Amino acid sequence: MNSDPLSDCFTRLRNAAKARQDSVSIPYSKLKEQVLNLLRDEGFLTEISVSETAKHQKALVAQLKYDRTGSPALEHIRRISKPGHRIYGRAPTTSNVRSGLGFQIFTTSKGVMTSRQAIAQKAGGEILAEVW
Repeated sequence: MNSDPLSDCFTRLRNAAKARQDSVSIPYSKLKEQVLNLLRDEGFLTEISVSETAKHQKALVAQLKYDRTGSPALEHIRRISKPGHRIYGRAPTTSNVRSGLGFQIFTTSKGVMTSRQAIAQKAGGEILAEVW
C-alpha cells in the first residue's frame, strides 16, 4: 500500500530520467493524469497514454523527453504538500521557482494548474510540487 501516490509518481519520473529510460509506467489516477498532462504541456514529457495492465488495471505511460546531449528535460521535481503536512498558498503574484525558470503545480477549485496559470486566473490552492 502506498500512502502518497503522487510522491510515488514523482519518484518514478525522477528514477526513469536518471536511468535514461524512454518511458515509465505509473498506476492510474485522475490527479496523476492531470499532473502528467501539465508536465507534457510545459515540455518535460513528450507523450502520455493510458494503457491496461495484465491485471486489468489502468496505467499511465509517460514518454520522457531528452535534449541532444542526452540530459533529461525534467531536472528536478519535488513534492511540497504532503498528506501529513498540507501546504496551501494564496494566488501567487510572481513565479519565484528558479528565478522564473521553474514553476509550482497548484491544485485549485479551478483544476490543476501551474503557478503561471494561477497568476493569470488569480487562483490559490494546495501547492503540490515544484518543477524545473
